Amino acid sequence: MTNASCTLFPDNPHHCVVIVDIRRAFSSLSLVGCLFVIFIIWLFRKYKYFVQRLILAMTVAAAMDTIAYLMGAIHEEPGPICILQAIWMQYFDWSVLLWVCVIAFNLFMNVIMLKRTESFEKWYHLLCWGVPLVMALIPVKKYGPAGAWCWIKSGETALRFGTWYVPLFVLIFGLFVIYTYIIITIQRQVKRWDGTYNPETQRDKEQLKEDVRPLKAYPLIFLAVSLFPLINRIQNAVTHDKGIFTLWVLHAIASPLQGLLNAGAFALDKETFSRLNVTQIKIAIQSRRAGRKVQEYHSSQDDTVAIVDHDGQPDKQTDDVTATTNDVTNN
Repeated sequence: MTNASCTLFPDNPHHCVVIVDIRRAFSSLSLVGCLFVIFIIWLFRKYKYFVQRLILAMTVAAAMDTIAYLMGAIHEEPGPICILQAIWMQYFDWSVLLWVCVIAFNLFMNVIMLKRTESFEKWYHLLCWGVPLVMALIPVKKYGPAGAWCWIKSGETALRFGTWYVPLFVLIFGLFVIYTYIIITIQRQVKRWDGTYNPETQRDKEQLKEDVRPLKAYPLIFLAVSLFPLINRIQNAVTHDKGIFTLWVLHAIASPLQGLLNAGAFALDKETFSRLNVTQIKIAIQSRRAGRKVQEYHSSQDDTVAIVDHDGQPDKQTDDVTATTNDVTNN
């Protein structure tokens, strides 16, 4: 990379090479993480559950966002690839942000208002795929080189902050407040339940865990990966795009990192983690091939497998259960 092509650090073009390589490396890892989440949700038919569909939609948006960071190197001029990268990034950055907000809103409704929001699902999709289109079109004539990748051009500070960083800061602040309130409420609820037992309380407790546990990490992950990009762009605005190499490296790591961290949170969820073993995966793959859902039940003495149809009813052909188990285990 020559000095001419590295306008971000003209005196040290090697810095641009490092930033691009870091950006591509973490983008690739993040994309793999997103594909892992999508595959597991599909394999185990988790998409039948509302909270998992929220995770799936956010993961699809994060995967598409990651692709933007894999596009090209550092651009000197606003060519077609540069403009495509900028629009793509603006759209899917907004989509990821809004899906995280939807997840936080769903947690708030579940924990604080004690209401479920499945009936809002179609409106969630309209919001999280529609609003980003508007936000991507507003600066459509102002896209171009913006440091280590293409986005809203250098010098368009007001437009950058108006169409991204100000809304981002407001929503991040709102996420932090909501999330803190949710955590305090959960802790109070758990303390109130301690030492007591009745079927209704236990059912509420299990429902709270089912609704909250799979989703609680994702808003925190978004808050974490947004910190360094925000700091870097503020520094760019103050110094008129005279970049600090360390901040750009942290920006290049953090921006595409959400998909990878989301995958880690998804895999470490207790219910998901319990399925990530050879036997469960083989059973799920065989059930996919057979067009049937296979669910494994464990007893203290041995492992048994029950085969059920798509509607959740036991399969009439139960004579082959033992043989199916043995085949899956021995293959």
